[in-house]
Amino acid sequence: MKEKLYIIKIGGALIDDEELLNQFLEQFSEIQEKKILVHGGGKLATTLADKLGIEQKMINGRRITDKDTLDIVTMVYAGGINKNIVEKLQQKKCNAIGFSGADGNLIKAKKREHPEIDFGFVGDISKKSVNKKLLSKLIKLDLIPVFSAITHDKKGNLFNTNADTIASVMAQALSEKYEVELLYCFDKEGVLEDINDPDSVIKSVSEEEFSALKEQGKLHKGILPKLENALGAVKNNVNKVFLIKETELKNHIENHHAGTEICL
Repeated sequence: MKEKLYIIKIGGALIDDEELLNQFLEQFSEIQEKKILVHGGGKLATTLADKLGIEQKMINGRRITDKDTLDIVTMVYAGGINKNIVEKLQQKKCNAIGFSGADGNLIKAKKREHPEIDFGFVGDISKKSVNKKLLSKLIKLDLIPVFSAITHDKKGNLFNTNADTIASVMAQALSEKYEVELLYCFDKEGVLEDINDPDSVIKSVSEEEFSALKEQGKLHKGILPKLENALGAVKNNVNKVFLIKETELKNHIENHHAGTEICL
């Protein structure tokens, strides 16, 4: 029987709120099973870029990462935010270790190719990108990997990579060895029928239902990458995938009542 592994992704809204982050990490540290944490970036990179006078360009909600922006996101994501989370987990007697994809060649990416847009230093990955052999060894040592959204190409380039995608492909790669449960923790109770009604949680969403909700315009654009990555995980043999509110982590682990389950 495969050993249980939680892969949990947290986003910027949580990272920007120190009190909420502390509460979340307390719940995360209490999980007894094997676990990996993947985090996004929050507003700090944009704030720092503004202070340094480096213009930030976005296309369809996606950041264009030029060299100056790459320097900033590497400092902020793989440096400040990652080490702050690791330190807080150590304080809670959770033996965490922080990584970018370059460390130990854990996540190798390719520069994003697009017919019309040059996204700069943005990397795309698949489950083959993950060094699952080394990652499994780290997990066996009872270390808690904490991943930032920085990857590399083993040719001297770092890349900014979507953290939702990192969590999904990592879950896909490790599902061959572990019984993986992938959790996307964010600031909503789950997938909502009505964005303004926290009680309108949809308990499960299939690919067909996702397409219908998207066509009807019922999904906020911010949740689309999460759902696309969640469906990709389910289609590639990840045991369970949920979207849950970050404050409900403990409740979900104990009762499996929180949020929205993504299914085929």
